[in-house]
Parts: sequence; structure tokens; C-alpha cells
Amino acid sequence: MRGSEGTTVDTSPGEVTELLWLAGNGNQDAQDRLFQLIYPALRKLAAGRMAREKPGHTLSPTALVAEAYFRIAEQLGVPWKNRTQFLAFAAVTMRRILVDCARKKASERNGGGYQRIPLDQALARPRDAFEEVLAIHECLEELERENPRQAKVVEMRFFGGLSNPEIAQHEGISLSTVEADWRFARAWLRLELEGGK
Repeated sequence: MRGSEGTTVDTSPGEVTELLWLAGNGNQDAQDRLFQLIYPALRKLAAGRMAREKPGHTLSPTALVAEAYFRIAEQLGVPWKNRTQFLAFAAVTMRRILVDCARKKASERNGGGYQRIPLDQALARPRDAFEEVLAIHECLEELERENPRQAKVVEMRFFGGLSNPEIAQHEGISLSTVEADWRFARAWLRLELEGGK
């Protein structure tokens, strides 16, 4: 594996798990080493997420990784089990950062007053990148109320870039269940975003 400066880093799943445990218990050296080891995976996660954003976004993948890692590092005492769990949490954190950024931009554009508008009205006019992030976020929140497991699958796959087998392992469910949840959730979200429900 390569570190953040392009140097070769020797790592094993056991080392990452041990570092996650030590970092979760406040060990600063472990946090620094963990960041060096996990940075390539976080950068790939952020780059994949930012590739879905429209051009001109104020955040770069590097800035998204940095902000996400700072927020995660504040979660001292979290008993991280493994790399997959950590990356799933990082995906959720990145999603929240993008939503926070979109809300801030919408607030600034509307003179500081964020207004909720019906989904069908939002779909009738051209949507900028920030409005799109908020629309997806609101639909995902609704899916979470109705089908929490399926919302979690979307979050880990779409925002986290995790594969179906990784999601199955993390959630403790079968691969076929993850695949079925992903198909259902995609169709449900498409209907919601198009106003066809």
C-alpha cells in the first residue's frame, strides 16, 4: 500500500484493526499512523464521491478527506471493529459534510433563509449541484424512515463506495439481500427524485 506521500507502507488487516482500536482510545501516534495507512482508501472514497458532484464544487477530494478525518478523530472512544466499519463511518461523515456545505450555499444564495420547496417544484426547474445534494439527502432520509436497512445499503454503496460483499460483511446480512436492497432502493429513489411516487 502507498502512503499519502507516495512512499510504500507495509500494512496488514490486523495492523489497521489494532491502530483503529488504539486511535479510538486516544493514542495520538496510532491516529497519525492510521491516517497514513488509511489515507489512500479515504482519498479514493472522496474522489469517487466528488466525481458525482457537478463541476465547480467548493470542496476538493483532499479537503473532503481532511474534514472527514478531523470529524472522525473527534470520536475518541469509538470501538472500531475493522477497516470496513471505519470506511462505512467515513462515508456517512463525507455525506454529512457535503449536505452541510449544500445547506450553507443554499442559505447564502437565499439571503440566509433556507426554504423547503416541494420535490415536484424542485424538479421543474434546473437544479444546481447543491440543490441536487439536498434533494438526494431528503429522499434518503425518507427512505431511512421507511426502510432503514435499504437506506444504509445506499449510503455505504453510493456515498461510501463499498462493494456489495463489503456491505454484506459489515451489516451481517447475505450478499443476495444486499443486492435486492440495492435494486429496490435505487428504483425507489429514482421514483422519488422524479416525483413519480
